[in-house]
Amino acid sequence: MVRVLPARVHPAWSIAVVAFIALVGAAAFRSAPGVLMDPLHQEFGWPHGLISAAVSLNLLLYGLTAPFAAALMIRFGIRRVTTAALVLVGVGSGLTVFMTEPWQLILCWGLLVGLGTGSMALAFVSTVVDRWFVARRGLVSGVLTAGSATGQLVFLPVEAVLVENWGWRVASLVITASALLVAVIVRLVMREHPSDLGMSAYGANGDEPEPVRERGNPAVLAVKALAEAARTRTFWLLAGGFAICGASTNGLVNTHFVPAAHDHGMPTTMAAGLLAVIGIFDVLGTVASGYLTDKINPRVLLAIYYTLRGISLFVLPHLFAPAPGIEMVLFVVFYGLDWVATVPPTMALCREHFGSKASVVFGWVFASHQIGAAFIAGGAGLIRDHFGDYALAWYGAGLLCLLATAFSVSIRRNAPEEPAADRGADPARTGA
Repeated sequence: MVRVLPARVHPAWSIAVVAFIALVGAAAFRSAPGVLMDPLHQEFGWPHGLISAAVSLNLLLYGLTAPFAAALMIRFGIRRVTTAALVLVGVGSGLTVFMTEPWQLILCWGLLVGLGTGSMALAFVSTVVDRWFVARRGLVSGVLTAGSATGQLVFLPVEAVLVENWGWRVASLVITASALLVAVIVRLVMREHPSDLGMSAYGANGDEPEPVRERGNPAVLAVKALAEAARTRTFWLLAGGFAICGASTNGLVNTHFVPAAHDHGMPTTMAAGLLAVIGIFDVLGTVASGYLTDKINPRVLLAIYYTLRGISLFVLPHLFAPAPGIEMVLFVVFYGLDWVATVPPTMALCREHFGSKASVVFGWVFASHQIGAAFIAGGAGLIRDHFGDYALAWYGAGLLCLLATAFSVSIRRNAPEEPAADRGADPARTGA
């Protein structure tokens, strides 16, 4: 039996703070290409579509790495995997200062940084929360998820100032130093289990059974969960909707908003500042969406979120100007509230339909999020190169969001897709 020690501040909160720092840092590092695109285009003459290819690979690996990173954390530990991932980010960013060919950008920012940041995605959130918290799991999950999404936006103005005043190489080296600093913090503070400190998880009473460990290769178990889920209609509707979610946020707005605004005469630092405001309101939107998910049918919430997002994207091309007007400010506030509002209801639907396998299945649904982001990140760059602006990209993403609305309302209710014994849920709640 694990001994429960009285403590004014439970060490789980220190672990959560370190995890938050790692998540915000990883997201900030991954977002840098949004402000590097124009400087790289000007210095090397590389087309936007080619530079976007590195961003696409980065986004793709960010999603596909997550389920296997969770397996590595089970095998080698959270601290080792997270530290190694941050070092990989630092190396990938640092090596870009020496590049002279576009394949080197794809290798460094696409492959190395993509693998590193992918190891600190939502699977990392789930692992930390499940090990260290019994009470407040929803709150901590929401905050960490918001941190992951917000970091990629809030630090864009800092990166933009570095690029504008000292050049993109200095910005890359600052990212390298920051990643290595966070790696040191993780190495010093992060622990694997509360039992390592002779304690129970936060909110535990000391009588909880030891966590059940799955037998076999975790990576194989993750693939088996995907194979089972892929046989269901619900999985593909969730994955399709979340792919569009990623396309309309990380892939399009996060990657191309700054260069699109710059095309219309807006200074890069100002455009990056608008994205930072999106990041601030993202925190409020995520918390509010989590609260609403407990009160309202999650299918309805998803339909509302995607519909409003699609309408806003149809309007966005008409809002760009050298200086942001009130309409652009309203767009930024709304898009921030809606940015990751889709995550809580999507998680709820995964729990409803996949029960005990929900977290692993959600990992694969999240992978589809990044596949969609990768696809449109590259596609929007090609549209910009061919047509001279991003208008078709914004309109196309708006149509895709309306398609995601149709996916959401098509998910069956009261249709559990595994035996109730496996779901481990109260049958009376499956229609919630």
